[in-house]
Amino acid sequence: MDVEAVIEEVLPRIRPTEDERAFVEGLMKELEKLAVETIGELGLDVKPYFVGSLAKDTYLAGDHDIDLFLAFPLETPLEELRKKGLELGKAIAERLDSYELAYAEHPYVRARYKGVKVDLVPCYDVKSWGDVRTAVDRSILHNRWVLENLNGRNEEVRLLKRFLKGINAYGSEIYVRGFSGYLAEILVIKYGSFLEVLKNTDFMLRQKIIDPGNWLKREYETAMRTIRREADADRPLIVIDPVDPRRNVAANLSWERYGVFYFRAHQFLERPSGEFFFGKEKRSGNYLEELRRKGTHLVTLAFNAPNLVEDVLIPQLERSARGFEKALSREGFSVLGWDVGRKGERAFIMLEVDRRERERVKIKPGPEFFTERGWDFYRKNERVWIIGKRLFAEKAVKEDVSGVIVELIEKNRIAMGKNVRENIRNAEILLDYVPKELENEAYLFLSREKWNLKE
Repeated sequence: MDVEAVIEEVLPRIRPTEDERAFVEGLMKELEKLAVETIGELGLDVKPYFVGSLAKDTYLAGDHDIDLFLAFPLETPLEELRKKGLELGKAIAERLDSYELAYAEHPYVRARYKGVKVDLVPCYDVKSWGDVRTAVDRSILHNRWVLENLNGRNEEVRLLKRFLKGINAYGSEIYVRGFSGYLAEILVIKYGSFLEVLKNTDFMLRQKIIDPGNWLKREYETAMRTIRREADADRPLIVIDPVDPRRNVAANLSWERYGVFYFRAHQFLERPSGEFFFGKEKRSGNYLEELRRKGTHLVTLAFNAPNLVEDVLIPQLERSARGFEKALSREGFSVLGWDVGRKGERAFIMLEVDRRERERVKIKPGPEFFTERGWDFYRKNERVWIIGKRLFAEKAVKEDVSGVIVELIEKNRIAMGKNVRENIRNAEILLDYVPKELENEAYLFLSREKWNLKE
């Protein structure tokens, strides 16, 4: 099947239907009316703005999350914005089906209405990058810029977003470190189409810097500070935010996620298939067979997960896994790879090691040489010497990797994430065995199927 035929087959599956559009538009009108009424009742000077993919019409079929931003005047003190923004969000949410408080730079309200997730986020009513006071303020400017520049290429954005989702490279969250929706929109605007973005995977890496807002001419010093900072951090791409020269839109994009995109883009252009857009189920297998095949060993630390959002928990687990890797290598074990995650209430760190035991020589102090016990010590040990009056000998011992880990934890010799340290101290340490719910995760990790670039 050629590439155009694949695209023709994929588009109807990812494009919102007319019924969906009518539902979404009706929902947004209802929410806007509710917001305006509630703002009036509370006597606030606040403007409601819809932002995100629904507001830009770049959303995928079945993806109806709504972002309603509540924009306060610039002269509002930050503490007042936080307090009154939360009050306003809760007052609106009380008219919806359910809600809970969520926390980012400042608290906001996460609600549900007619089966759809609705985020009610206080922000400042910014007109340009110089007005930006909090991280969320730019969203209004992002929305405006995309609407002004997309020029009817909404379907191209949908194709790129769905492709990135299908290859598991979509989402700028810290536990994904992939492409954000806004970055996907910028790339389509920059290169003109989904296929042109894919064809430019090599060029993007070589060029490194993408400046759709032309900031290098308009705000050279500010833009260059951003470029130098991001180059020092070794980012795969530097995409200067077209609405703010101080920000790299691709700051959260990891080399690994870009690498997946790089290979999958080439594979799709060589052998187009709808499977790229909807993902393949990862092959499953027996993790014990993988251990036998490789002759390696699996250490798993399983423990109760602290009450943290994924954005915080996963980096803490990763930091801890790197800490175990370094500490075990100092102790003579090679760590061939690691994996972290959460399954329900439990978190885990998996470490693949080259062996389960190490031989160590210990110095064994003995009795005084001229005693009966001294003669007994002399006869029982191979390598014996005297220091002062006492005998000493070498003793070869075998130490199990799990015992080494326990000792390292007890002696605080492992760098761990501060929010998971106490949980890890109470971890269950499993050797060449995992509970049933982690069997597939262990197989995907040991076989590298979890990250495999080849089909």
